Amino acid sequence: MTSTAYNALLDYIDTTTERSEALRAAYAHAEEFSLPAPGVAVGQLLATLTAGGVHAEKPQAIAITPAVSVAGLYLLEGLPEGGILSCIDPEAEHQANAKQLFRTAGHPTSRVRFLPSRPLDVIGRLANESYHVIYADVPTMDLQALTKAAWPLLTHGGTLVLAGALLDGTLADTSRTDRTTTAAREADEFARSLEDAVITRLPLESGITLVTKR
Repeated sequence: MTSTAYNALLDYIDTTTERSEALRAAYAHAEEFSLPAPGVAVGQLLATLTAGGVHAEKPQAIAITPAVSVAGLYLLEGLPEGGILSCIDPEAEHQANAKQLFRTAGHPTSRVRFLPSRPLDVIGRLANESYHVIYADVPTMDLQALTKAAWPLLTHGGTLVLAGALLDGTLADTSRTDRTTTAAREADEFARSLEDAVITRLPLESGITLVTKR
């Protein structure tokens, strides 16, 4: 597929997808603060992944991102009734925006908990083998540590979604030896080395990696 055709396909998906009032407001907030938010294609993928937890006794998901209102709305869209979403980000303003927009979208406050902390400071306190989907958009330098900390939290069949993990393909450029590119390569190698992991790397946005536990 040519880049022109690929972009046309993404444009078609974007223009034919209805966005709720809450989701439009969430994207506006992300744009105002220059937050990296998942686009429609990635957002729909998140909703599909969380919908797969329908048979779990207590389906749970985690959103680790400054654009928590956008990612959270997609995760809640697919999360089965009774499921719980945990939102991790240290910025209180973004979490307050998410709380408001989740209410606007009709999601009860009992379905969401907010953890206003740095992800690596709090994720180790969460219960192992309890989460069906974890969406993480973190600095590249934190990717490997985040993957290592999040992996035990996944249920069997659960998926860790690493946004921006492939750095627009610069990992393939062997002349790039800067710290950021090197960290991304090391995180990619670490994910592929995990036992009982199924790795899926998709050319969506700047490249996302899905790490699924068998």
